[in-house]
Amino acid sequence: MQKAKILLVDDRPENLLALEAILSALDQTLVRAASGEEALKALLTDDFAVILLDVQMPGMDGFETAAHIKRRERTRDIPIIFLTAINHGPHHTFRGYAAGAVDYISKPFDPWVLRAKVSVFVDLYAKNCQLKEQAALLRLRLEEGGGEQALGGALLGELSARLAAVEEQAEALGKQLDGAEDAGVAATAAHLERKLVGLRRALDAMRPGSS
Repeated sequence: MQKAKILLVDDRPENLLALEAILSALDQTLVRAASGEEALKALLTDDFAVILLDVQMPGMDGFETAAHIKRRERTRDIPIIFLTAINHGPHHTFRGYAAGAVDYISKPFDPWVLRAKVSVFVDLYAKNCQLKEQAALLRLRLEEGGGEQALGGALLGELSARLAAVEEQAEALGKQLDGAEDAGVAATAAHLERKLVGLRRALDAMRPGSS
């Protein structure tokens, strides 16, 4: 499976190096951006599983960068984790969540905690990619077959098995996240579950004898 891309945004090279050292164990593709402008440019062409975004940057700060990300249809659903070296209290944290962040972590942070949080979003991203692939395959087979009636039992069985594999992995991930306090993670997981249910219903509706 193709590696997920993680966008690291910080104006200080030493901070980017530290993030790369922490996240290298996840064996995903880490992409650097030294400013909000660079981050927005990277987001024009690549898809990312999660964005780690420094708040305090010269020029376009993290809040402004996040606002631009959330205004774009292509990028609005990408989870953003804010990283900040300062803590101005609840108001500052609220501003981060209001800008669309799913989490807000103060430096210095626990490397294990950060890695675990990022890992969850990478897993969710992978499941979403699998779901998109199955939906695309289903549409392709429908187009090739000329309609729902052309789908044979063997093909339906193949598609159902593929979807079942994704459902099983998503269920296992859901059990890991059960009781999680992170609202962003819960919302992303719920979105994935709704898409899985919708695709399963569409597939079941194509079976012979279905009403």
